[in-house]
Amino acid sequence: MTDHVRAAAQRMYAAFNAHDHTAAEEIFTSDFYSHPLGTTGPGSVTRSWQQFHEAFPDAQVVVEDMVVEGDTAAVRTSVRGIPGGQPPTMLEIFRVRDGRIAELWGLSSLRRDS
Repeated sequence: MTDHVRAAAQRMYAAFNAHDHTAAEEIFTSDFYSHPLGTTGPGSVTRSWQQFHEAFPDAQVVVEDMVVEGDTAAVRTSVRGIPGGQPPTMLEIFRVRDGRIAELWGLSSLRRDS
């Protein structure tokens, strides 16, 4: 099972880095839930990625560490291509079901101004 979980996370980061927003339909379950954003479904991921890439068109996520246990992956990443000094860091936990990401928890050092 761990290979499927690792592959799902890697597909997600590759799609994000390629600006392949439509890939979310294949990567996330139809009932996907993002705990940090409080959103559901692959469409919410597509919208989030589009908004992020509009703000930071050169952004690339680099996986620094990934730990997989059962149906869950914990991933530490850095985000390159963001103006400023030190690249922001993200910590994300994914739960995978049937080869797709079903649930996400996360923390980021990226500052968001509202």
